[in-house]
Amino acid sequence: MGAAGHAGLRKVHFVGVCGTAMGSLAAALRDRGVEVTGSDENVYPPMSTFLHGKGVSITAGFDAKNLPADADFVVIGNAMRRGNPEVEAVLNRKLLYYSLPEALKMFFLRGRHNLVVTGTHGKTTTTSLLAWIFESAGLAPSWLIGGIPTNLGQGCRLGDSKYFILEGDEYDTAFFDKRSKFVHYLPELLIVNNIEFDHADIFRDLEDVMTSFRRLLQIVPGEGMVLLNGDDPNCRALAASCPAPLVEVGFSQNAANHIRDVELGRESSAFTLFGGRFEIPMIGEFNVRNAAMAASAAHFYSVPMDEIRKALRTFAGIRRRQEVRGEAGGVVVVDDFGHHPTAIAQTLDGLAVKYPGARLWAVFEPRSNTTRRAVFQDVLPQAFAGAHGVVLAKVARMEQLPENERLNPERVVADLRRAGKEAFYEPDVPAIVGRIAGLARPGDVVVVFSNGGFDNIHTKLLEALGARG
Repeated sequence: MGAAGHAGLRKVHFVGVCGTAMGSLAAALRDRGVEVTGSDENVYPPMSTFLHGKGVSITAGFDAKNLPADADFVVIGNAMRRGNPEVEAVLNRKLLYYSLPEALKMFFLRGRHNLVVTGTHGKTTTTSLLAWIFESAGLAPSWLIGGIPTNLGQGCRLGDSKYFILEGDEYDTAFFDKRSKFVHYLPELLIVNNIEFDHADIFRDLEDVMTSFRRLLQIVPGEGMVLLNGDDPNCRALAASCPAPLVEVGFSQNAANHIRDVELGRESSAFTLFGGRFEIPMIGEFNVRNAAMAASAAHFYSVPMDEIRKALRTFAGIRRRQEVRGEAGGVVVVDDFGHHPTAIAQTLDGLAVKYPGARLWAVFEPRSNTTRRAVFQDVLPQAFAGAHGVVLAKVARMEQLPENERLNPERVVADLRRAGKEAFYEPDVPAIVGRIAGLARPGDVVVVFSNGGFDNIHTKLLEALGARG
């Protein structure tokens, strides 16, 4: 559909504009000359500064008055619910509205070669690697990524390239559309990194998650391609019902795209694929797999091996993925988006390689819709096995969940202590900062796990560590 699909657009309003994908699409439309307004209750950097810089007019808080009378349509974010004054006004005034994935499909994805990256873990990294391979090779792709890759500078770009690279989330689309977002993305090439139970607020169990992925496989065309993790039994279970060509990527001998001769270093990792040697400036086996998936996808579209090799070698990472925020008083502070137990464990394993011999302190905010719930109560303590000590924060928005359904951080702390770890529950950021400042010594590493702003804890930690004298 290309640019013609939105040539007639003049004005669009976004309800919940500061979500990563929402803000990215808003900025991309603004780049194309569309007048864009938006509102949100959580307006904070980096998204707020990014949008202001693009000329998107943001209002803090929701109000029916924020809706422009002459908007072509309204995009309603997936965190929005009935009762939101703007949602109610849209429905009462009978305005045209779309979910974010619908808006993408309608105006940007039709007629493109869409490469969709899915799975419980590694989506953002793999999508970023893939987009960077295409960009570095001069193919100028469009992309939509749930993070900000350093090489690309922004989470979304909507150009006129025939290639569109998307992070495909299994989370639901909107309050009025309970299908997973990724079913809207018209995948030609589909990557399934791994499948675990997550998003306990919308999926009943693992089988429920699997059903969503099966539906996704049903819409990959016969001329397309599915790349599956050959080492993941849940991914392999999907293979039987896949109507499109399928290739398994993995460390096992049976995988058609076999990852061999892996070298894991402190600053980088290397591996062999398709008989060629690749290096990434990232740590951990999970990042080798992410890179191999991205390389396999690029290979399908005939990107030259040398271009793939060059892009992987020059990949500069993603904000909020093991991002070093600074060092003070000899202590390094790292920011990480991890909130699923597997992601936490993998990050700690990677940091142990990068900082050998350092004591790792993990600070965890139970903020995602799953970690706020009791579903990971028993596995969370095991996720912190690689940490020297752990500080748990209060469960975010705890009043929204009955006590018997919510995570009990004090019990996690008790389990950790029984396992011989230093562990503490601190109700707020000043208490956490004080606790870490009292415990950490030069040479230590503090990693903060949160998928939100967490009251700017990274800066406060660095200030407190630097002020110890």
